[in-house]
Amino acid sequence: MKPVNAQATPEAVALLNDLYETAGKQIITGQHTQTVPMEEADHICELTGKRPKLQGFELLAYSPNINYEITSPECMKEVEENRETVEAALKWATETKGIVSFCFHWFSPIGGKDKSFYTEHTDFDPEQVLKEGTPEREAFFHDLDQIAVELRKFQEKKIPILWRPLHESEGTWFWWGSKGPEVARDLYRLMYHYYTDKLHLDHLLWVWSCPAKEGYPGDEYVDVIGWDVYVKAHTVTDYAAEYQELLKNTKSTKVAALTEVGILPDIDLLSKSHIPWAYYMTWSKEFCMGEEFNYNSELKKIYASSYSVKL
Repeated sequence: MKPVNAQATPEAVALLNDLYETAGKQIITGQHTQTVPMEEADHICELTGKRPKLQGFELLAYSPNINYEITSPECMKEVEENRETVEAALKWATETKGIVSFCFHWFSPIGGKDKSFYTEHTDFDPEQVLKEGTPEREAFFHDLDQIAVELRKFQEKKIPILWRPLHESEGTWFWWGSKGPEVARDLYRLMYHYYTDKLHLDHLLWVWSCPAKEGYPGDEYVDVIGWDVYVKAHTVTDYAAEYQELLKNTKSTKVAALTEVGILPDIDLLSKSHIPWAYYMTWSKEFCMGEEFNYNSELKKIYASSYSVKL
């Protein structure tokens, strides 16, 4: 399968092919981090002797409009922990040849306070971005330019990125989903055309993390269909129902991923059902370290299995 961007780099093409080759035969292990030390990966290695093949990174600290004067200690801690993750990701990818995924908890381009990627902390109206000549639209593209500077560093090093913007728009908790998934869909299309047609960020594979059918951007805009799924702690599942639901969004064959989970997929179930998830990515901190959500025995089992792909 070819990426939706006809000008995709050879590295991006190869990565997408690898995802298709893996899905249904194995599953790529993934772990998110928000810190430069990547303590989650160290924790996994200490327990299992292995490291995840895919590492998820966060761009929130690179948001151009962080209101440092009106913010909480919790927010400042999150921003400080996330500083220099681009450099950390570049170093990790260069040294390990692992797979890089990026999401962006985007502080609202105008206004807002504290963690203004949350709707409750900003009055930014995403619908205004879709109108020509508005301050919101200008700010939207201003921020895209700033983030493009960071993303381009990977293109220069020939490192492809699983780019997962505007995630979870099935809910209203983030500002980009505050006016419904259709608006988020249109923002995503704007971003796609700007990054692909104008800025030529051709190393990006476009990942859409939202199950809402009315919000699906269209097969011509999406390389990987995904879902951020949080089920009850210690649930044993291969996420088969979620996979079947995602398939209803696409008219063509799209590779699917558990783009963000709180609970590990059960590797025994997957090795029997062969639900074709290309990869999973567990969320950071307490979802990986400690046993509140996942038992250490489950972590050991998935990394010991021949069905999982590790570094």
